[in-house]
Amino acid sequence: MKIKAIIYGASGMVGKGVLLECLESPDVESVLLIGRSACGITHPKIKEILHRDFNDYSGIEEQLKGYDTCYFCLGVSAFRMSEEDYSRITYDFTLSAAQTLVRLNPDMTFCYVSGTGTDSSEKGRIMWARVKGKTENDLLKLPFKKAIMFRPGFIQPMKGITSRTKLYRLTYTVFGFLYPLLNALFPNQITNTTKVGQAMINAVIRGTDHTYLENRQINQLANLSL
Repeated sequence: MKIKAIIYGASGMVGKGVLLECLESPDVESVLLIGRSACGITHPKIKEILHRDFNDYSGIEEQLKGYDTCYFCLGVSAFRMSEEDYSRITYDFTLSAAQTLVRLNPDMTFCYVSGTGTDSSEKGRIMWARVKGKTENDLLKLPFKKAIMFRPGFIQPMKGITSRTKLYRLTYTVFGFLYPLLNALFPNQITNTTKVGQAMINAVIRGTDHTYLENRQINQLANLSL
């Protein structure tokens, strides 16, 4: 089985990690990138659509047909954002894409990058966790072949990838040298961009019984590639 994948957020840290693994994987036939700016990578597998309005796909629907996988890695930090603005990007953009894709490709597997601590009750005090929880819950109501929620915690960037978020870049710079120690002490709390990408591919190719994958399950699924 070879898959044809759509990737959102390929210019971000996690999305670029997923893209690199897709390009290296013999199980991935082609990749369609959807974003507002070019990812800066050229490859025979890649087709790229620059799209401005993530709430309206009417002009490009024909180009979205024929794909069996979506890796939705688009996201922003909630730092200093209002709930309205954060919800517009995190919830509205995600559900608009998902609703369009499930209509065009009902046999699709939809993999969504959420985060450790996501609040499935949608009632907690932490804003980003509530919004992510609502996003997950409503994705799971859509009639995809399967929807899988990836909830990574600390993610180490690999293969020269850097975060576009200044705060995250600083964190990786300051604590990056501690990664081997942290990984040895807390292997279930840490993953990296390579493992997230490999786990996403394996979730579709090999399958998984999990609907929610925390770092531990992500790393286990990634290790099936070894």
